[in-house]
Amino acid sequence: MKKAIYYVNQFFAGIGGEDKADYPPEIREGKVGPAAAIGSILKAEITHTIICGDNYMGSNTEKAINTILGFLENKDFDIFIAGPAFQAGRYGVACGNVCKAVKEKFKVPVITSMHIENPGVEMFKKDMPIFKGGHSAGSVKKDTEAMALYANKILSGEETLGAEAEGYFARGIRKQVFLKNGPNAAVRGVQMLIKKLNGEEYQTELIISKKDRVPAAPPIKDLSAATIAVLNTGGIVPVTNPDKIQSASATRWGRYDCSQMDRLQSGEFKTIHAGFDPAAADADPNVVLPWDVLKEMEKEKVFARLHNYFYSTVGTGTTQAEAKRMAEEIIPHLKADNVGGCIMVST
Repeated sequence: MKKAIYYVNQFFAGIGGEDKADYPPEIREGKVGPAAAIGSILKAEITHTIICGDNYMGSNTEKAINTILGFLENKDFDIFIAGPAFQAGRYGVACGNVCKAVKEKFKVPVITSMHIENPGVEMFKKDMPIFKGGHSAGSVKKDTEAMALYANKILSGEETLGAEAEGYFARGIRKQVFLKNGPNAAVRGVQMLIKKLNGEEYQTELIISKKDRVPAAPPIKDLSAATIAVLNTGGIVPVTNPDKIQSASATRWGRYDCSQMDRLQSGEFKTIHAGFDPAAADADPNVVLPWDVLKEMEKEKVFARLHNYFYSTVGTGTTQAEAKRMAEEIIPHLKADNVGGCIMVST
């Protein structure tokens, strides 16, 4: 029977949440977490599950990867599966990093799954099949099943179809296929042209992805004369969270007047971010949003003035579309105060 090895983070291994995100790599025999769900469909024995905390992987990537590759040195396996990572950015990047390293070293097929808004998709979709997963763990059954069915095709040597048909993100790999039935390429091309000329819907066979590129802003000519604003996606808000900003997948933002403060005080401000341990930020909100340092720079005349307000939302799980909308709502406030430059701090 074919053999598989699985990768999950500390949360889906049942070890813990953010308090255990620094959990170092570990390998266990058998199925752990989602591996149990996929194991009932996968036509391979999952012999081992590898576990690693998202923070540990993010902060010690090279060390973590080398440790995991060491775990696999004497293991016999035919395929490596990770996730699904849903919209969890750190988890998605971890799955991508591990899968890429395993593929390069052991020359075995690798598969993972992520939501379209997961940053791991853009980072790794050219390196491996990344299945189009759900937003949250509510889709774990559907996501693991999609990976298992595709893995079964690979393990059995069955012919696989393209990205669209199989359900993973397009990888930019083009393969020439001669259709057994139907019109040839010349006829299909003319058919598409006629539809285009008539304003009808048609599907191109050569999809060119579009990228929403944002050009870099020109440098500030005279910083000493500029008003500077600070924004953050670390979820720093007054302790009452008056704007009810969500702790993940945010659709709201807030602006808070701190013009009379030299620093953000613990007990008055906190973080509502669900993607990291809040202890340090709650004890000193300035470690996420450096209002204290910026006020000192203002006094030292590094720049002319610090904008009276800081702006806050939460980045974890927040879609690009929502982020763009929030930015469009914030910009008029910055323009009204003639802000010359913004500092965006994250976590």
